[in-house]
Amino acid sequence: MAGVRQPPAMLCCMPGVAFVPALLVSWSSAAFIISYVIAVLAGHVEPLVPYISDTGTKPPESGIFGFMINISALLAVITMYIRYLLIEKQNESSHFVRSSCNVFSLCIGFMGCIGMGIVATFQELAVPSVHDIGALVAFGSGVVYITLQSIISYKSCPQWNTYFVCHIRMAISVISCIAFIPMIVFASQISMTKIDWTPDEKDYTYHFLSAICEWTVAFGFIFFFLTFIRDFQGYKMPKIPMCEV
Repeated sequence: MAGVRQPPAMLCCMPGVAFVPALLVSWSSAAFIISYVIAVLAGHVEPLVPYISDTGTKPPESGIFGFMINISALLAVITMYIRYLLIEKQNESSHFVRSSCNVFSLCIGFMGCIGMGIVATFQELAVPSVHDIGALVAFGSGVVYITLQSIISYKSCPQWNTYFVCHIRMAISVISCIAFIPMIVFASQISMTKIDWTPDEKDYTYHFLSAICEWTVAFGFIFFFLTFIRDFQGYKMPKIPMCEV
């Protein structure tokens, strides 16, 4: 109608708070890809499956990696909290899951975000022990979080989720869990800390296999949060009441 201002097309495509997981997925994917491209072009890593952290260790990619991963951690916190509120709201009428389980899942997710912040802040070559602990917390907590969310999704069927979406989430969770274990096992067999690996070096096979598993788990998280977009389309954040003077 004339005189009525129409909302932007992008906002029409993402009602509710669906833009939050969409932004998380887009930003995190860009963080991995941009850091990888810069690190390869600068000759800091070999192009064949480096560790994710290897692509953000030396400048200039280290600054980009640290900044973007910290933003990703913040976006993940916001996404997980909205997911928590959404489940609480749905649970008021359906009572499909205990509130304590929802809180526990949120806490585990927040631990993973803290691990992401540690990975982004403490460089792999500068403080390897702290970096490794952060990575273990990030990936371990992340795997537990998406597994719990998959179980909660099944409990909310068929009223709040379709079985197809639940199967997708559980498949991603299973693949991530399977990849997480050899990622840790192979990484523990590596006897040196370096980023410029070549195929003829000792422990290269362990590095290569562990790196493949790491990328699998990382993009498993990304694809999992991608499935939240549809759920978030019908949810609006509650308004915070203003304090009266």
